[in-house]
Amino acid sequence: MSERLKALADAGVSIWLDDLSRERIETGNLADLVKNSSVVGVTTNPTIFATALADGERYDAQVRELAQAGKDEAETIFAITTTDVRDACDVLKDTFDATGGVDGRVSIEVSPGLAHDEAATIASAKELWAEVGRDNLFIKIPATTEGAPAISDVLGEGISVNVTLIFGLDRYDAVMDAYLEGLEKAKANGKDLSKIHSVASFFVSRVDTEIDKRLEASGDPQAANLLGLAGIANARLAYQAYEKKFAGERFAALAADGANTQRPLWASTGVKNPDYRDTMYVTDLVAPNTVNTMPEKTLQAFADHGEVAGDQVTTKYAEAQQVMDDLAKVGVDYDDVIETLEREGVQKFVASWDELVATVKGQLGSQK
Repeated sequence: MSERLKALADAGVSIWLDDLSRERIETGNLADLVKNSSVVGVTTNPTIFATALADGERYDAQVRELAQAGKDEAETIFAITTTDVRDACDVLKDTFDATGGVDGRVSIEVSPGLAHDEAATIASAKELWAEVGRDNLFIKIPATTEGAPAISDVLGEGISVNVTLIFGLDRYDAVMDAYLEGLEKAKANGKDLSKIHSVASFFVSRVDTEIDKRLEASGDPQAANLLGLAGIANARLAYQAYEKKFAGERFAALAADGANTQRPLWASTGVKNPDYRDTMYVTDLVAPNTVNTMPEKTLQAFADHGEVAGDQVTTKYAEAQQVMDDLAKVGVDYDDVIETLEREGVQKFVASWDELVATVKGQLGSQK
């Protein structure tokens, strides 16, 4: 057992692995990470699946079978990804039971091409939920303007949701409202609120990447002092918003019927800039009732030399706000940054999906 990762978990951070492959499942690697590295959840995305397919022979038999059945790329992707996610859910079932459904979760996302199509997003979420057929599944839905009502409707059906692609505080506030509306719909539909869970995936490192680029282009002499500070400051203010929202009367009424809070999940926590500490997006965002989904490289780095120095979020709200104020003073337009990141985020998700489709197309073609 990694003592550093255990200390992180003991501080209230649920450690999720941002990766999945059939090899991890079939070799027992995922089970080993659960047993020895305090991993209590898994997140996936199209790039992860494309990499797994391109690198692994363990998919060959299923791809061959699907090709012989005349399945197209979309049908093959659906079959392969839901198989892996279902099997991962089974690996994490004991964790799910032990935590009362809080952890032991595996996330699978709707096609990114549906990000601006509310009805199609809802239909895809229901289809994925039914096909995987596991209570410890999370359906990932992007936090676009069109995604918000889809989030509420899917939750209203009693389906647990991982809201992804959140960069800005205003968007995050809307996501939390969508969650509360979803719980209200679920209650009206006679669903057991205690069985519905959700996380809000707030992206961290990409904020630094975009803002650092603007700081480096700035002629202000103070700009260099703010490099690498925005992502963590932004996330800390998101947690402040989370505390305020779920201390409100609207949630209190739902909590009386067993509702759970929507936990903040720190996503994009692999460090992009080699000049920064490789565990900064873990160490500096320790707070109770959070999730940190890490690529394996970050997980291993923390296991090796990560430090847990208690709550690093709720005691630093004023410091975080000062960073954001200072960024504005040197000319960083926060709203424009967030708009850019949201637009690029959807584009990157679609590009990843196209990569997965191309990979599957090649795999199917090789079987003919």
